Amino acid sequence: DYPDFIRKIGAIAMGSTTYEWIRADLARSGPDHPQPWPYQQPVWVFTTRSLPPVPGAAIRFVSGDVRPVHDQMVTAARSKNVWLVGGGELVGQFHDHGLVDELIVTVAPVTLGEGAPLLPRTITKPPLRLLSVRAYGETFVQLRYEVSRERG
Repeated sequence: DYPDFIRKIGAIAMGSTTYEWIRADLARSGPDHPQPWPYQQPVWVFTTRSLPPVPGAAIRFVSGDVRPVHDQMVTAARSKNVWLVGGGELVGQFHDHGLVDELIVTVAPVTLGEGAPLLPRTITKPPLRLLSVRAYGETFVQLRYEVSRERG
């Protein structure tokens, strides 16, 4: 359901590690078959260092407090959703300020074997409410959680 999902997205945020992973993945396609930047939406990359841009892509490099950037993203999204692609620390910062209303987590077997934690902090307040579980083939499962607006 990715095509339907991405049509509902108006702005995207990601951390520098996610950005570098996407750029490396594009580079692996090779010079004979260059891959375009995968997003038509404006993208905000949260980073504390200088990163190379993707020519022709609507990418903004930002740092600091997520709240003013969130306001910019909501305006740019024009009533569509804002997607926090990753990483977990960045999602946690948005969550800390009450700026996350849903978590969509897709799990693959490799996710369980190694790598960084999905969310490097415990998010228990406000509590998450499971909305749905969906299997994709014999490999992936998608979990959708609502983040309650209640605090404390």
